[in-house]
Amino acid sequence: MAKGPAEPVPGIPLTEPDEGVPEPLTTVEEFADCAAALLRGTGPIALDTERASGFTYSSRAYLIQIKRTGSGLFLLDPIHEPEGLAPVIGALRGVEWVLHAADQDLPCLRDDGFVCDELFDTELAGRLLGAPRVNLAAMTSEYTGYALAKGHGAADWSTRPLPHDWLNYAALDVEVLVDLRDEAYERLEDAGKLEWALEEFEYERTRPDPPPKQDPWRRLSGLSTLRNRRQLARARELWLARDEMAEQRNVAPGRTLPDAAIVNAAAKNPTSEAELTALPVFGGPRMRRSAKRWMSAIDRANALSDAKLPPLHGPRNGMPANNRWAKSNPEAAERLAKVRAALAGISDEVAVPVENLLPTDAVRQLCWEGTAAGVTQVDDALAASGARDWQRRLTVPAVAAALATA
Repeated sequence: MAKGPAEPVPGIPLTEPDEGVPEPLTTVEEFADCAAALLRGTGPIALDTERASGFTYSSRAYLIQIKRTGSGLFLLDPIHEPEGLAPVIGALRGVEWVLHAADQDLPCLRDDGFVCDELFDTELAGRLLGAPRVNLAAMTSEYTGYALAKGHGAADWSTRPLPHDWLNYAALDVEVLVDLRDEAYERLEDAGKLEWALEEFEYERTRPDPPPKQDPWRRLSGLSTLRNRRQLARARELWLARDEMAEQRNVAPGRTLPDAAIVNAAAKNPTSEAELTALPVFGGPRMRRSAKRWMSAIDRANALSDAKLPPLHGPRNGMPANNRWAKSNPEAAERLAKVRAALAGISDEVAVPVENLLPTDAVRQLCWEGTAAGVTQVDDALAASGARDWQRRLTVPAVAAALATA
């Protein structure tokens, strides 16, 4: 998994795992042996995953890395025998998992049936400790003194066979991850922030996956250049056709048909395959083979009655972008400015980024509605929005005071 920029970092170069790079496990028998070894180990288990973001439609893990003291380091290929992972899944129950940026890895691990019972997220720990950089390479260097050999995080991990240097890169992500965890744990304890971290880890572990986005086609890059509802309908139908094809082929949507090509076709409204293939991108050999699919999408949009055309603007959940508050709700804009200033002061005092002090959406909702009048009401409102106990203890008095002055 990509853990941040691959800029050089100081430290002792860690170019390969101490025990070498293991071959990926692919069979039921190998998974069973891995599980048995993990059960013989002790202490937390370091985990990581590699996906193929930007290459495949699926967000699944194409490689799973695991290391435990007394067990060894394992690379698991979960693609061909996913049912065979059951013994490994069982061996990981009831044990602390150490992940870096767990919000990226937990969803795909859950998709493969893994269940996390206890979590330590080294990236979240770094944020709470006020680390200037929280990518894995930087934190490993600062906290353990080792400089990781990096460089393949953005690779197409659906590739088979995986090159040796990719496997080496993946293995290093868990090689000293438990050491990083141990050092972060001590620093959190020394800073009086361990309780905060444990609450954050538990929240991350139990947080459900976000619901599907409403009207995801509206995230098309360049959609704002379309000026009428019929054009939007064409863009929507082309997006749906592309999404269907991308899922069928397990290819990232942007590699199936670029956003710019969809928006351009929606604006130009070609009336035949010949006109369509005269447009940029659509004239390529692969696109020509799919011309009938794209024209069918355009024809469906053009056949819609006016009543069934999408609105010009999608749902905003009641709150516009922050830069529009001054015009649409000046009182809320003033409240937001006051609360942000109060949170910035707390952030400087405790060396925790503002975005980790309170959920951003909770702050916006509180300031937009402006109904919380006192400490108790503010605390209740933030709790209902998902703010953790430690966050509310730290921020509620200052937030309530800021709202009172607005």
